[in-house]
Amino acid sequence: MDNLTHSLVGALIGQAGLKKKTGLAMPALIIGANLPDVDAACFFWLDGVEHLGFRRGITHGPPALVLLPLVLAGLLYGFDRWQAKPGQKRFGRPEGRLPVNFEWLYLLSFIGCLTHPALDWLNVYGIRLLEPFSSRWFYGDTLFIIDVWLWALMGFATWFSLRREKRGGEWRRPAHVAIAVALAYIGMNGAITKIAEVTGPQISGYRTIESPLPLTSWQRETLTQKADGQWWIERDLVGECALDPIRKIPRGNRDLAAFLFWSRAPFAERAPDGSVLLRDARFYDPRARDRFTVALPDVKCEELPAR
Repeated sequence: MDNLTHSLVGALIGQAGLKKKTGLAMPALIIGANLPDVDAACFFWLDGVEHLGFRRGITHGPPALVLLPLVLAGLLYGFDRWQAKPGQKRFGRPEGRLPVNFEWLYLLSFIGCLTHPALDWLNVYGIRLLEPFSSRWFYGDTLFIIDVWLWALMGFATWFSLRREKRGGEWRRPAHVAIAVALAYIGMNGAITKIAEVTGPQISGYRTIESPLPLTSWQRETLTQKADGQWWIERDLVGECALDPIRKIPRGNRDLAAFLFWSRAPFAERAPDGSVLLRDARFYDPRARDRFTVALPDVKCEELPAR
């Protein structure tokens, strides 16, 4: 999911009462909820679409989910000690801050980190939950990667809870209600996907992906891979070029290797010059497709058999 969603989850958990466990609890929860996305730094050293084969992997796996919260808790604990030094005036420790407990800082950072892969699993992009022990991708197909309804729910609940707290009212309950509603919303969307999968094509050899749509989260775009290996979006065939010859290309092309490792619904499209554009049916929307495309200018399109 997007980082605003991750941040709101961390904030909402804090407003549910966990922020009173230790000083700096809210930074531990909010930063922790985003921490596995440190793999986004790969954009600084990877070119093209190589990042597709790196993201949502090693920093989202079990070892990282244990070690990253430890690093965060240590940094926050050290920051508190630095602020408490005698003579620290401009950036001194606020008087109203609760005492900082390292054990609670680690536990809250850990909880925040755990929410991250749980949310990332919910969309069609996928996540490698078991890295480095297994590179298998897992897909929840439950929510679009940006869900404005979750934004609205969690954003309002967090604001309302903070407002009540400032006025001396019961501030935990709005967060509790919002968490329950969010879980029910996610469960409802999971059920919609499962129903769509069951009622979709049941012909032997077919494979389907029920992809949630933005805004209308209750609707699904059906991606179908038929027995010949070609992908259809709803009833439209995508791709004019044979994919098998491309899979046999030596993996010296790092973009190609990363794309084929990441792709769940690959297909090959003819470029204007007769070469190949490798795309993924999950991200064929014109507003996003170019960010999930590998151009193969030296590969000639081998046309699919006529239908």
